[in-house]
Amino acid sequence: MKGELIDTKDLLQNISDHIHFFAKDYFPDSWILLGQIVLKFLFLVALVYFVDFIFKLILNSVFRIFFNKDKYPVLKSVYRSRITNSFSHLLALLFASFALLSVFYRHPKSFTFLERLVGIAIVFVVAGMLYRGLAALKNYSIIQNDHYRIIALNAVSQTVKIFGIFVSTVVAVCVIFGISGSAIVGSLGAITAVLVLVFRDTILGFVTGIHVATSKNLKVGDWIGIPKYNLEGNIQDINLLTTKIQNFDKTISTIPTYDLLTTEIKNIQVMSESNKRRIKRSIIFNINSFKFLSSENIDQLARINLVKEYLLEKKSEIVAERESLSNPELLINGRQLTNIGVFREYVFNYLKNNEHIDQDETILVRQLENTTQGMPLEIYCFTNSSVWSNYEDIQADIFDHLLVASKEFDLQIVQFAKMYES
Repeated sequence: MKGELIDTKDLLQNISDHIHFFAKDYFPDSWILLGQIVLKFLFLVALVYFVDFIFKLILNSVFRIFFNKDKYPVLKSVYRSRITNSFSHLLALLFASFALLSVFYRHPKSFTFLERLVGIAIVFVVAGMLYRGLAALKNYSIIQNDHYRIIALNAVSQTVKIFGIFVSTVVAVCVIFGISGSAIVGSLGAITAVLVLVFRDTILGFVTGIHVATSKNLKVGDWIGIPKYNLEGNIQDINLLTTKIQNFDKTISTIPTYDLLTTEIKNIQVMSESNKRRIKRSIIFNINSFKFLSSENIDQLARINLVKEYLLEKKSEIVAERESLSNPELLINGRQLTNIGVFREYVFNYLKNNEHIDQDETILVRQLENTTQGMPLEIYCFTNSSVWSNYEDIQADIFDHLLVASKEFDLQIVQFAKMYES
């Protein structure tokens, strides 16, 4: 190996000498030095490009063999992120640093300048390789369909990119001017507060990205609601500074990413994935239409199948209790049924027999506190489909029926309704 390096060094020096004497023989005296440096520089650039091309050809050819993402997801991710290209660039630049002395050994001043130029190129190639390494991790997460890791990598990669540019710039300045990095870093102590202020949103976004990824409360594609901004839609992207949300009217809203950590977020995706959606909606009745039911009223309502058994059972109980009462002809004496109470039982049985209502979830029909408009009767249940259009159809069918059915119970509906949906 050592002999091969010596042979390569001698070969480069011979080519450099040929270029040196070619420029001396064919260039005017005032242009000889400049011509020699330019021609040698072009030769060095061509040499670097050739070495880079050879390494890329070899490495990419090897990785293409393992291009199957199912069998080799890691190698697939590395290839797609082009880390192989960065590695080829680095090898070519290392070869250039080796070849510099052999090509420019007759021009020591040019050698010093070009050595620093190659050093700068190596710094930025290494920085690019690290950033592409994060891209490889993101590609691997996409292949594995790990949404939470993708969110974390979005935050980390953008943070690394910002601070990587800063660090690379510091190192590049050190290489160009040949000064110690500690001198530059030490001087940053005086402006630490300014840097923290400038990168405030960046730091908060980074922390939020890590929190979202580790808590697994949110991911790209989730259906969320943000009461603070009156937003509801699907998350399209979560990056370091902003989160993009597509509203249901197809508009795009962006919010600061750190708001995901400090603001109330309602994740509706869980409901969508469970294929269940809640109905929480009230019908408001005129209290003046409420009344006790006489025996004739009960017999008439007993013709309704959903409350027939209920009414017959209650009627027998009431008749037995009233036999021992004085003044049994007055409806207010003793226990009685009301039209609103029977209607509440009817609504409950209607929901229990509805094929579109999930019977494993809570089903409630309850009275809410009276308002100036009347008494709200709230229906609380879950549909067995979370598809928006299906949900609206199911809800509409239920309330269409109940609004009309209430007339059979001599109930009056106030033409003002309070609706709660989620």
